[in-house]
Amino acid sequence: MSDLLRAPAEIKYAEELDWLESIDDSPKPFSWRLSPKMVRLFILGSERADGLDRQVSQKWFGDRSFVERSIVTLASDRGLLLIGDPGTGKSWLAELLSAAISRNSTLVVQGTAGTTEDHIKYSWNVSMVIAKGQSRESMIPSPIMTAMEAGSIGRFEELTRSTSDVQDALISILSEKYISVPELGSGDGDDNIVFAKPGFSIIATANSRDRGVNDLSSALKRRFNFVRIPVVTNKKSEAEIVRFRTEELLRRHSIDLDVPPTLLDVLLQSFADLRASAAAAGSDDEKLESALSTAEQIGVLEDAVLHGDFFGERTLTARALASSLVGSLTRREPEDLAILNKYLHGVVEPRSKEEGGSWPEFLEGGRDAIATLS
Repeated sequence: MSDLLRAPAEIKYAEELDWLESIDDSPKPFSWRLSPKMVRLFILGSERADGLDRQVSQKWFGDRSFVERSIVTLASDRGLLLIGDPGTGKSWLAELLSAAISRNSTLVVQGTAGTTEDHIKYSWNVSMVIAKGQSRESMIPSPIMTAMEAGSIGRFEELTRSTSDVQDALISILSEKYISVPELGSGDGDDNIVFAKPGFSIIATANSRDRGVNDLSSALKRRFNFVRIPVVTNKKSEAEIVRFRTEELLRRHSIDLDVPPTLLDVLLQSFADLRASAAAAGSDDEKLESALSTAEQIGVLEDAVLHGDFFGERTLTARALASSLVGSLTRREPEDLAILNKYLHGVVEPRSKEEGGSWPEFLEGGRDAIATLS
């Protein structure tokens, strides 16, 4: 695992998944590697009441009901659509579910404007077709078709980014659970049809901000159960997510550095302030282009931590945190810089005078960063 830039969940947590599988004596649907209760435990972590011999870490932070409804959906005949704002952990939840159920989270189609029907069905090895003709051997299955043949979970990221004809190709897959291959003829055998094995399902994700780009048809919507993942607004939950992700980063880079709780509070409060300002804004020009998601918050902290380790005094400072925040959230110039400057003068400056602590240094670092970018 050490030689992978980013190991998928089934490799990263392989030892834990092996252990959970060894103690799992509950009924498992279809070809699932873990029972529904163990899938939930793997994702949400163990509690003392579970009576396990070892602790299972929490990997996704959100409402338990979202995870449970997702698991129930995947045990049914319907697909699962995780929908929410950017950075709410939809893709991470989909990866964890796939890893726990199938021990393979890499059967993924990335939805874009350039995604074609071939990406979700099949294509052909041209050189083999020229040499031997079209056959099962010369067919290149898509990740979705591979999942069907294995009875595994297939994933479709950013479903609403793909065009309507691509989306429509999913309807027959989710309804009929097979893919027809007319190029292989129409004989009495099954060589021209790829059937899904029990356990196959699809987890799709969609950003709620993409509404109107390529809306799902009513027919496709009926094939999915929707689970809406809200933005994390609870400061305690968000702190746990940010701390969890940052600790992973520090371990990956072998960095021995603590994130002071006071600076984590400064980061959380800053994002809360900016979200409140965005909610009260009268137009898009008065809002940061950033979604101000938890994922972006993690990115700000990671940037500050790495800068301190590489170029600072191997410690996290309020100045570095402010500089990272300004640099990460400035997408448009001069609009975003003006919004951040207004925030520093209107909110951070009074707070630094009243509360002190890390806020004065944070204010100074933010002003310097804005001056550098202006």
